[in-house]
Amino acid sequence: MKIRIKFEKTGVMKFIGHLDIMRYFQKAMRRAEIDIAYSEGFSPHQVMSFAAPLGVGLTSEGEYLDIEVGMCLSSADAINRLNAVMVDGMKVLTFKKLPDDSGNAMSIVAAADYRVMFREGSSLIPDVELEAKLAEFYNRNEIVILKKTKKSEKEVDIKPMVYSLSAKDGVISMQLATGSVNNLKPELLMEAFAAYLGKELGEFAIMVHRVDVYADLGDENNRELVSLGDLGEDIA
Repeated sequence: MKIRIKFEKTGVMKFIGHLDIMRYFQKAMRRAEIDIAYSEGFSPHQVMSFAAPLGVGLTSEGEYLDIEVGMCLSSADAINRLNAVMVDGMKVLTFKKLPDDSGNAMSIVAAADYRVMFREGSSLIPDVELEAKLAEFYNRNEIVILKKTKKSEKEVDIKPMVYSLSAKDGVISMQLATGSVNNLKPELLMEAFAAYLGKELGEFAIMVHRVDVYADLGDENNRELVSLGDLGEDIA
């Protein structure tokens, strides 16, 4: 049975990298006595897939993990078991059964919502001007950045990867392309905004919070974003 788990990552756990989070959940599955499936071969490992690795230093209320299980637990029982072994800053929110033919979380990710705030004393612009300036920045035909690689650098237009961008009361909301095909980090967009203002974004100037992650059920001409959490159903 395929299962999708939604969890949040906050507090000091934001400093724990993706590989350690993966190891953490492997131990949590054993401690919570979740009947998780293992791969075959000489070195079996738990069948586990994360939707989109979260950067170090970011918090989130919309992280997803897919597993396969044998014994059927109710969603409520599984959530209680897992949260009983979670540390502060980690909390399982949902535990849902997926259709047998569903793609794993990593393969279907297409977008993510973020909230961004400036740390005290690090704002690029007064809050009363932020909404108008951000709209002015977003409404341009292109948002060109200089992308550097080990061998070269080139100009890239990231505007097609920004699905929405707005600000209210000093909080910036954005929906960005996320996944293996197109992936835009909120920090990169904020650096571009700073450059547009003729300023430089400080290294620890912003706090980034991921709100949710989406799959695209549409086609090339019509985007149809659906939360990964809406694709499964609770187990009674």
